[in-house]
Amino acid sequence: MQMKTSVKSDIEIAQESTMRPIVDIAESIGLKEDDLELYGKYKAKISYEALRNIETNESGKIILVTSINPTPAGEGKSTVTVGLGDAFKRIGKKAMIAMREPSLGPTMGIKGGATGGGYSQVLPMEDINLHFTGDLHAITTANNALAALLDNHIQQGNELKIDQRRIVWKRAVDLNDRALRKVIIGLGGPLQGVPREDGFDITVASEIMAVLCLASDLQDLKLRLARMVVAYNDKKEPVTVGDLGVEGALTLLLRDAVKPNLVQTIEHTPALVHGGPFANIAHGCNSVIATRAAAKLADFVITEGGFGADLGAEKFLHIKARSAGIKPEAVVIVATNRALKMHGGVTREDLAKENIAALTLGMANLQKHIETIKSFGLPVVVAINKFITDTELEVQTLLEWCKREGVPAALTEVWEKGGAGGVELAETLLSVIEKEQNNFKLLYDVSDSIETKVRTIVQKVYGGKDVEFSTKAKKQLLDFEKLGWSNLAICMAKSQYSLSDDPTKLGRPTDFIVNVREFKPSIGAGFIVALTGEVMTMPGLPKKPAALNMDVDETGKALGLF
Repeated sequence: MQMKTSVKSDIEIAQESTMRPIVDIAESIGLKEDDLELYGKYKAKISYEALRNIETNESGKIILVTSINPTPAGEGKSTVTVGLGDAFKRIGKKAMIAMREPSLGPTMGIKGGATGGGYSQVLPMEDINLHFTGDLHAITTANNALAALLDNHIQQGNELKIDQRRIVWKRAVDLNDRALRKVIIGLGGPLQGVPREDGFDITVASEIMAVLCLASDLQDLKLRLARMVVAYNDKKEPVTVGDLGVEGALTLLLRDAVKPNLVQTIEHTPALVHGGPFANIAHGCNSVIATRAAAKLADFVITEGGFGADLGAEKFLHIKARSAGIKPEAVVIVATNRALKMHGGVTREDLAKENIAALTLGMANLQKHIETIKSFGLPVVVAINKFITDTELEVQTLLEWCKREGVPAALTEVWEKGGAGGVELAETLLSVIEKEQNNFKLLYDVSDSIETKVRTIVQKVYGGKDVEFSTKAKKQLLDFEKLGWSNLAICMAKSQYSLSDDPTKLGRPTDFIVNVREFKPSIGAGFIVALTGEVMTMPGLPKKPAALNMDVDETGKALGLF
């Protein structure tokens, strides 16, 4: 989101915009009202039957939007994603946007929502940023139903001989609540359950969220849920959802949540907003079902991977694209002069001052992400997301640097101008897709050892020197090999602020060691999570949460929501 002075807030712009009935938006991409399940006038889910009917359509081109490592200065990746979709529409292309759903945790906390900003937003903004169509609540309920069924199994005789010291399934809530990271449950005597240590994850870190986003259809969802590991028995063997026999019940709770949500932008470009795994904990991409559906309904699909290219793009390519058989046509890396100056050593308080030396120094971060995307064999375009504090010299310095590096770049002003501010970017992308070769390849094979796959990501994507595994992680490597889990993709849980696992190391650090403290098997999702640094699966709230500014007037109109 971009810096604002006396201009209107995002919510004011959104509320002053005129939406079209969602049935009209659906009609523009060839869907009828009978293909929708309406959630009021401006939101709808696409039915299973409609999803099946479009499977034979030719697939459109998928464009992935990512960014440099984020800073408090803001990069505006979601804003560019939305604006780029609007820009394609403006130049006469049939385009759709595929984005993640926001989590109430960061919405009520510090990060803000995930619907874009300024005149480049998806609508209805306040609905999407709050309860939307209830998908995250359904995932929360399924997660906690599994936890309750697991504890009940132990209470009722423990037929599977689950070792209650080795239960790995946590409860979940879609809020930042640090007090729930570690809890004791089952206190109060025999009728209250079996006492044990437990904890909560934020809903978007639940494996059920990852499973829903990677499932190809309802049946695949059920199969993936059945494979999820919830505990180990007294022989240290994994116990799954399938062993408990509750995958059917969980799928039933998720039967509506798995259908993608259709909404629109301010400029009435159709958008599918569906699923929302965190990118520094999980794989950070919207659902496979939504991305595939968008590709069957439009000629161009603009989608995104969370945070920088070292997280969201790497996971989109190694996890989502591999699993779903998706091949992106090109990748957009969003960069701002403000964020690059922070990577060059400027404090947030001094960002409004022109500083070419710091900007030039910070370009090393952008350069690494460009190199990473090129290592995947994909064409890349830099989107310079302009802020109102940018000077002409700063903008020209970055444009000239991109030209010297041989990287196509476009000045992007979608926050201020909507789709009109992204036309140059859209046209640049079309030219790149037409002229440059796409030699998409993955950097590791799933048959590589877990250790090799982690080292490949650290060295080739982060630019690190090596990996150090804790004693616990080394033991898990041996255990996972014996259990047949080594043949899975890797999902790195790492700080989003740095290429390293140390959030204070900005720019382009070198010769660093990434420390993997433990692994977490996400067998249903189809990947092994490598936990590094101090990344936590339950964030906390800041000293002054965004919730302090939120309210509602007597008519029910949301106030202070960004």
